[in-house]
This record gives sequence, C-alpha cells and structure tokens, in this order.
Amino acid sequence: MTEKHARPRRRRRILRITLLLVAVLILGTAGAGWWTYSHLNSNIDSVDLDQAIGDNRPAKVVANAQNILVLGSDSRAGANGDLDHGDVSGARSDTAMLVHIPEGRAKATAVSIPRDTLITRPECKDGDGKTLPSAKRVMFNSVYSLAGPACVVNTVEQLSGVRVDHFVEVDFAGFKGLVDALGGVTVTLDKPMSGAKGGLKLDAGTHRLDGTDSLKFVRTRYGYGDGSDLGRIGLQQQFMLAMLSEIKKQDALGNPARLYKLADAGTKSLTTDSDLGSLTALADFAQSMKGVNPETMETIMLPVAYDKVDPNRVIVAEPQATQLWDAIRKDQPVPASAKNSPAKG
Repeated sequence: MTEKHARPRRRRRILRITLLLVAVLILGTAGAGWWTYSHLNSNIDSVDLDQAIGDNRPAKVVANAQNILVLGSDSRAGANGDLDHGDVSGARSDTAMLVHIPEGRAKATAVSIPRDTLITRPECKDGDGKTLPSAKRVMFNSVYSLAGPACVVNTVEQLSGVRVDHFVEVDFAGFKGLVDALGGVTVTLDKPMSGAKGGLKLDAGTHRLDGTDSLKFVRTRYGYGDGSDLGRIGLQQQFMLAMLSEIKKQDALGNPARLYKLADAGTKSLTTDSDLGSLTALADFAQSMKGVNPETMETIMLPVAYDKVDPNRVIVAEPQATQLWDAIRKDQPVPASAKNSPAKG
C-alpha cells in the first residue's frame, strides 16, 4: 500500500475513534444527567390537593399571584430521630407560613400562623381515607398529626379565604441538610440567647450557624424573648430571611454544583402538592421566583389575642385578621391596622 493511500485511511480511523470517544462522553454525561434527575425526582413526595380536599376551596382571585403554604414538620421518624429531642412521638406542623408572591414577583409577604392558635378544623380525610369530622377550638398544630398536610391546607384556606396554590413541607432532617448544603447561615441577635431547657446558647451579636444549631435556633422558645411560641415566630421569620439571603448571595440557583447539593439535601425530606411534585416543576417554579428579594420581604404574624378560657392559647383577633387576609387575597398591600396583634409575644 502506498503512503498516499494509507494517509486517508489513517485519518478516517482517527476520525472514527474520535467520534466514538465523543459518543461515549455524550452517553456518559446523559446517563449521569438521567441518574441525577431520577435520584432527585424520587426524593420528592407529593399530595394531590384537589383530590384530597375536593371542591370546598376558595376561588382564585388574582390569577398571576401565588400563595405558598410552607410547613415545617417536627416528625421524629427516620433520619429525624436523633435531632432535637428525638423521644417525641408523632408529628405536628411546627412552623406554618403562608407566603404571598404578588403578581409582579417582587415584594413577597410571609404570614406566620402561631401553632397554639385555637381554630375550627374543617371536615377532612386522614391518611387512611377515613373522614375526620369538623371540630371547634382545636390547636392549629394538631391538624397535621391528625389528618396530614392536605387538611392543614384546607384549614388555612377556610381560616383565611385565600386559595393556597402550592404547599411545601420540610422536616427536621431536610432543614438541617439545606443549611449544611449552604455551608451555614448567618444570623444576628440584639440580645443573648440563654439556652434554657436544652436550647441554643448564644451571645448577642453575629453568628454563623450550621444545620444542627440552626434547627435549635428556630425552635428556641424559653431562652429568648418572653419564652412564648409567639416570640419564637420572630426567630423563625428572621432565620427564613437570612437563609433566603444566603441562597441569593451564593447564587445557588446559578451554580450547578451547589444547586445539586442544595437540591439533594432539600428533596430528601420534601413533600409538595402534586403540581410541584417533580424536579422540573420545582426548578421552573424556583426560576420564576428569582425576582423576589429577601431584603424587601415583609414578615407578619397572624393577629391573635390570648384566649379568655385558656390564657396559654390564642385565638384569631378581629377585625385585624380579616383585613390581613382580604389584602392577601386581593394582592394588595397589607394595611398597618391589620398588623396590630393584641398578643405580641
């Protein structure tokens, strides 16, 4: 064979090998991508709200506004067992915030519902499909343990008249994992946290908290302020804003490696409504929320008053609560009068 004929054949062989290597790399990357998607997607549990609740739901008033119920569950099941006094049985909604994202996706409002609020629970179905009759003067955080997240959504809708578009529930392990995936969250205290009853002990000033200490921070009750559940809400709202600011500062949504770490940690202990029950749906929703600035987010506690029969419990304060929910429902600014809670904590 002449050198003249050998060169084209050698070039073709080199080209075939190069194409083969490229194909292997493409298939390998696609395989890794598919594994990553499947792994994260399988982490997510979801609940079909329309099926679970039925037709007894408020109408949607402003089409492009969004209302997301964020629940923090205190379940000690599975990976939660060793976190923050793991000897407690059952699960309750330890934290509940209705986050309103306005039509322009700019200034959001988060309304915290005190867990000790006495409310009327609507008729619901529990996890086994058994009908749970309506009941008056039950503690808000008991609804989750009796009938699960769909009933909590139904309760909030009946309490507020606001249509809940989505709900997101994270348990102790998921919360700790999210904070650790960020490398911690920075908070500032204007007075010391004493560490009473097994809580976190911190001096006044700025602190970088890991996942374990962050969980203690948001659950601290007796070691800060007046020791009430209402006082703890302020810590929870402060931490939420600090965490959102950390995500924005790190550009976690724009960094693939950090985003995967964050998504893996978060989805391990995540339950959502069925419309958000996939990785693509969550990613699309997160992308649509990028315009929300934590620094301009308004945090409000549902106005409550101490119950006259049981001063350890609170009831919804009127007319403030009606004014608050009316503004949220109509996507309007919350009036100052609606933020005046007789019981302040």
